[in-house]
Amino acid sequence: MLMRRFVSLVLLLTLVGCDSASNPGQPAPASTATPAPAALRVEVVAAGLEHPWDIGFLPDGAALVVQRPGRLALLADHRAGALVRPVQADFGDVLAEGEGGQMGLLIHPDFATNRRFVTCQTHQVDGNAVDVRLITWRLSEDGARAERIGPPLLTGIPVNPSGRHSGCRPALAEDGALLLGTGDTARPALPQDRTSLGGKVLRMNIDTGAPLPDNPFIGSPDPHERLIYTYGHRNVQGVAPRPGGQVFISEHGPTRDDEINLLRPGGNYGWDPAQGGTVSSYDESVPMTDVQRFPDAVRAVWSSGQERLAPSGAAFLTGSQWGTFDGMLAVGTLRGTKLLLLRIAPDGTVQEVQIPAELNDTHGRLRGVRQGPDGALYVTTSNGTDDKILRVTTT
Repeated sequence: MLMRRFVSLVLLLTLVGCDSASNPGQPAPASTATPAPAALRVEVVAAGLEHPWDIGFLPDGAALVVQRPGRLALLADHRAGALVRPVQADFGDVLAEGEGGQMGLLIHPDFATNRRFVTCQTHQVDGNAVDVRLITWRLSEDGARAERIGPPLLTGIPVNPSGRHSGCRPALAEDGALLLGTGDTARPALPQDRTSLGGKVLRMNIDTGAPLPDNPFIGSPDPHERLIYTYGHRNVQGVAPRPGGQVFISEHGPTRDDEINLLRPGGNYGWDPAQGGTVSSYDESVPMTDVQRFPDAVRAVWSSGQERLAPSGAAFLTGSQWGTFDGMLAVGTLRGTKLLLLRIAPDGTVQEVQIPAELNDTHGRLRGVRQGPDGALYVTTSNGTDDKILRVTTT
């Protein structure tokens, strides 16, 4: 155990000490590195899954899990060894290709009365990629079936036939808004194009999909632009509302500079692989936050520098049961195969980054990260075979 904690500290120093000079305008990575001050307990709640992308908790103690190939499962409870039952639902139009498929999941805040939840999927017709869309479902009383409710909540999010950079993580903000992070589909012009829904964070009504009246571009004649909350993103993978109103996202960089960003309404986050429209190829040599081309671009609050981590789901740890971890942002990483814990000041500044040994290259790729109603953190693995739901608590 001491050796594993030492390795964690060395990896931390590598992460936070790396040179970000290749990306002008990016902040230096967080400067404080400490080993986790207390041990974590990691239990396997469920196994035998395939790329579980997200998890949502129901009022009765059960939980829904979406799997990327187009599957839905119901966990009987949150305890280790929970019974897993398949939920019958029509996923025949899911484009399960590459990074795309059945992705994010959000339980409706009024689920106790309407039994609704929302999923995000790459959509195909006759094998042809159409778009990425939000679908509203109703779960049967016995939890055995789910049926679609009405037309899609939102369509028209661009899709790459290969599934690349599909993004699509929903979250519920404190004000009740549905926030949705999207990917740029590896198309160079989309992140800076405010008539496109790709490479954005969108903000809408969870029941209608309509833009909210205080959205930053609500006066635009373009219906897509009215939905946009922030733009200039590459591939948003985690959306984490913080108690008090702030919202942070995790975002994939190209071969460097994975980011944690604090959202500012209307903010441009500076990803522009089209170089202002001067190139037609997807130029990944440009900075993640190009402050030379966009002097007002919002800088990341944390960057991985030269380390490639592929951050994914993210959630804040809240509650006294977390002790010294209370208030930290937990971020799963795919390529990094570790959990990051970031201590963030009230102004959004990252003060410290920790990598707990118990989730440092112990379970493979970590994708979904959600705090459950019991206060525990739930993390999904994404290795492709025998994937798991992990329950993380302090010892």
